Amino acid sequence: MAWTYILECADGSFYVGSTTDLERRISQHDRGEGAEYTTPSRRRPVRLVWAVQFQRRDEAYACEKRIQGWSRAKRIALIEGRYEDLPALARGRCRRPLAEDVP
Repeated sequence: MAWTYILECADGSFYVGSTTDLERRISQHDRGEGAEYTTPSRRRPVRLVWAVQFQRRDEAYACEKRIQGWSRAKRIALIEGRYEDLPALARGRCRRPLAEDVP
């Protein structure tokens, strides 16, 4: 089993990672160990805001890499469970105007 997770750092930024031991990994981040991003004290403490479990480590890693490429708005939509908003938040996509939007 493996996890993909999102941490909210003390400075309001998000860290996306994957691991086979979620509790241990969060503890490492909180101590400033293991990931350069969460090492600076201004980013700690961290708080787990989202996680999903996979059967295989490569699946969790692939999910981590996908989410790392997402915008902050798209990550927030995922954290809040607004899955229907994810396609519209894809980078480089323009929302097509609806008929009622056109004067």
